[in-house]
Amino acid sequence: MQRGVVYGMLAGALWGMVFLVPRLLPDFSPVLLSAGRYAMYGAVSLVAALPSARSLLRRLTRGDLRALVKLALAGNLLYYLLLTAAVHLVGIAPSSLIVGVLPVTVTLLGRRDHGAVPLARLVWPLALVVAGIACINVDVFSTAGGASGTIATKLVGIACAIGALACWTWFAVENARYLQRHTHFSGNEWSVLWGVVTGLLGVLLWLAVAVVPSAAVDTSHVDSRWHLFWMLNLALAIGASWLGNGLWNAASKRLPLTLSGQLIVFETLFALLYAFIYDHRMPRSLELAAIVLLVAGVSWSVRQHAGDDSHRPTLEDKAQAAVH
Repeated sequence: MQRGVVYGMLAGALWGMVFLVPRLLPDFSPVLLSAGRYAMYGAVSLVAALPSARSLLRRLTRGDLRALVKLALAGNLLYYLLLTAAVHLVGIAPSSLIVGVLPVTVTLLGRRDHGAVPLARLVWPLALVVAGIACINVDVFSTAGGASGTIATKLVGIACAIGALACWTWFAVENARYLQRHTHFSGNEWSVLWGVVTGLLGVLLWLAVAVVPSAAVDTSHVDSRWHLFWMLNLALAIGASWLGNGLWNAASKRLPLTLSGQLIVFETLFALLYAFIYDHRMPRSLELAAIVLLVAGVSWSVRQHAGDDSHRPTLEDKAQAAVH
């Protein structure tokens, strides 16, 4: 169990990098960051798929391909585009805290599925989450200054973070439901296929960027910045997407579902840690309150959702163990 907890923490540490990279590359647009990251992720997934390529292609149906395209668009390209926009506009802390509500939103969206708990049992956990979101929003707008343009920028940033949360919630639930209905691929095989399709879409997005006027998407970066751009995207592809997913699967095999579900909170905590280190500051009082409230609310929700049947996988447990 101790080893499983360590694996879960390491996965969260790698996933937290997803929030830091847009901050390290503020001069690259969300479109460029999304295209670059997922083109690189596709290359890594293609290498992983080569040994079993014939077997995978033989079992792949048109329905699988349609599902993979929809999941890749919502769960990768659109999600990361909105996330990077949110980080650029409001910073890592608000973005990671809002997206960190994922276990609760997955519970709500899947409340009618088998194994879900009555909504009445989630009232108090949800109250803590709402209070945490209120704290982070008050903090964002209290530090925005008096200019109307700045406040408008913050509003757009918050909306992007909520949109990223919505995309990932839909992906997590739909991905889990699809794997429940179709069992001809293992979880790892489906992850590899999902990565390859995502990479193809990333390449198409990159080609689209190449024909967009430079006024819409600025690609006039010096060579040193492009070098950093590709190095960081390679780190995300190998670390956050490939190694992070492997560590999470290893943790899930060693831990009770009630505990592994709570470990996803480490992604938010590490993202916040990276943000405070990068900004050379301690969290403000409202940020600290939001962290405590959201972690408490999410953990309580996961515990309530597991309920008395902690040994049977629920929709939320399977969604949290989905590819990241």
